[in-house]
Parts: sequence; structure tokens; C-alpha cells
Amino acid sequence: MLNGDKIYVEDLRVKATIGIFDWEKKIKQDVSISYEIPHDNVKAAKADAIEATTDYKSITKGIISFVENNKFELVETFAEKIAELVIKDFNIDEIRLRVSKPGALRFSKDVGVIIERDKSSYE
Repeated sequence: MLNGDKIYVEDLRVKATIGIFDWEKKIKQDVSISYEIPHDNVKAAKADAIEATTDYKSITKGIISFVENNKFELVETFAEKIAELVIKDFNIDEIRLRVSKPGALRFSKDVGVIIERDKSSYE
């Protein structure tokens, strides 16, 4: 791709079973997910049609379903599995993903990881 155009979704709030403590494994906690994926904005703008753009609604629905139907111990695992899902299931070349667990650390707003992955990460 010639340009650095991206589509982004910011602060997607989902309930997840995530954590290392016994009590965390029994409840759903808020997590925040933000992502950026490459996108050809010129192509989409020229066509002015939904078919010419990246279907971020389907990607987001896929992420939500995946999170709601799986359990995770580490935020790191959570991030890797989401990145892999997006790249493999939605044929996305690369992703920059930020996931956080609000309230996980006293006196901080949230804690999380930021990762960047491409197709070669999951070959």
C-alpha cells in the first residue's frame, strides 16, 4: 500500500473472563480494545460504496464474540489471540492492537499491552 491510511476502532468495551486469580475466573470484567488496521481510503472514497472499504463492523463483532466465548489468564494472551483472529479470519495484513484492563492496578486508570502483528507472525 502506498499510503499509511488506517481504519481504527477505539475503546471498544467488552466483558471478558480474564485474570489469574480464582475470583477473576468466575466473573466477567470490563476490558478495553482499540485497534488500527491498514486501509485504502482512496479506493473506498472513489467507489463511495461499503463494498470498497474494510468491514470494521464484522471485525468488531468477531472480536466481541471471541472475547465473550473464551477465557484468558493474561492480558498478553488476550491480545495475541485477538490479533491472530483478526489477521487470520478477516484476511487483514497487519494490526496494531491495544488492550487494557481498567482497574487492574490500584491507583492507575488501567493496565494493558500494545502489540503490532502482521501475517508473518502467525505462519
